[in-house]
Amino acid sequence: MTDTTKVAEATEPARTGTDYSDEKEAGFSKRRRLTIIVTTIGFILVVALFLFMVTRPPVEDARPTSLGFSLNSFFRWLGDLNPLLQIPVVLIVFFAVVGLILLLIEYAPRPGKFYFWLRLATCFLLPVLAFMLLRPYQNAVVYVLGIAVLLGALLFWADYRAREGAGHLYQLILFSAPAAILLLIGLVYPAVSTFIQSFFDKTGQEFVGMENYIWVFTNPQGFWSVINSIIWVIVAPTFATIIGLAYAVFIDRARGEKALKVLIFMPFAISFVGAGIIWGFMYDYRQGDQVGLLNAIVTAFGLPPVSWLTITPLVNTLLLLVVFIWSQTGLAMVILSAAVKAVPTEQIEAAALDGASAWQRFRNVTVPGIRSSIVVVFTTIAIGALKIYDIVAVMTGGRNDTSVLAFEMVNQQQRFQSYGHSAALAVVLFIFVVPLIVFNVVQIRKQREIR
Repeated sequence: MTDTTKVAEATEPARTGTDYSDEKEAGFSKRRRLTIIVTTIGFILVVALFLFMVTRPPVEDARPTSLGFSLNSFFRWLGDLNPLLQIPVVLIVFFAVVGLILLLIEYAPRPGKFYFWLRLATCFLLPVLAFMLLRPYQNAVVYVLGIAVLLGALLFWADYRAREGAGHLYQLILFSAPAAILLLIGLVYPAVSTFIQSFFDKTGQEFVGMENYIWVFTNPQGFWSVINSIIWVIVAPTFATIIGLAYAVFIDRARGEKALKVLIFMPFAISFVGAGIIWGFMYDYRQGDQVGLLNAIVTAFGLPPVSWLTITPLVNTLLLLVVFIWSQTGLAMVILSAAVKAVPTEQIEAAALDGASAWQRFRNVTVPGIRSSIVVVFTTIAIGALKIYDIVAVMTGGRNDTSVLAFEMVNQQQRFQSYGHSAALAVVLFIFVVPLIVFNVVQIRKQREIR
């Protein structure tokens, strides 16, 4: 070693472990950015190929391209079997698929040349099998192979460059793929399809723009369904939460607490159809001998019976709300009762020593302590109120301006075969539900941060 080299090494600043760690982290960040960019471009190409494949006009007299076997042919073969054999066959196929997935999850992520080629093969073969079994597309071999090659290449490349090591991302995606596929097929695709359908006429053939949404807010059926849904989502959770909280506080540590809670919770165990039938008898209207409790009381004072469910505006809607509040109060009571019991007794005793009254202790100590539970109960009941269908269908059938969004959505599709109006109502309902879900998630995250 020359003197010049020794001087250079002496003057060069020593690399500490922190500097090396920072350089390594920067390298990982660059690799991650590149992986994200390439993966994003690849998925855009996959979506484009898929859209081209499913939107191509059918070719006459063209045979479907498949492996000679598809899910459609499997279910046809299954339908021809003896009913006693169908269940065992379905169970065998189900456990075979699950077993194969678990086998790949267990063995494929291991290090070694054999497992490397196993991951590479499955990354390309599984998408091909999935597409070919799902639907025998006409003359779509090029599209299927293109999608499979892109998906396989993206998965293998991203997995190979994963920070945790090759096999980690492969295992994660393979494990979550069945649930993700079911969500795409059962939730995402119908949601996108419904949104697109809302801009077409009742037959789904002619584009009409915003006409269906204009109908929702101007036609009496659509207008009252929106107004009533807003009333339901404001009144129902408010009263159900307040009454449930009152039950939770007054019954807490009372004699016979368990029995009282069971009695209050029982309506929640009754279906909305059953609750609608029960309260239908309560509101029953007829001349002569009265069956309904309300009209029995009215006629006992010498007054004529009242047709409660035809009183407009809004009275009949409020009477339907009573049924929903009655059934949801038990849920609110159970959740809030558990939250009240979790409030530290030291805080309540300290407030009592400071001279706070029972109401002041409740307002300033108990309520802040159970705020997150109140939010969860309120938003849960509000979402249920927006989706209400059974009570309206059983008790009024949407007549006399009692219709709500969920009921009118089904009514427009099944009774009037108006798919455009039904889709628009579904989108409006979704718009109403989303803020409640977002608010609920934000509150839960804030609570976690506090903890």
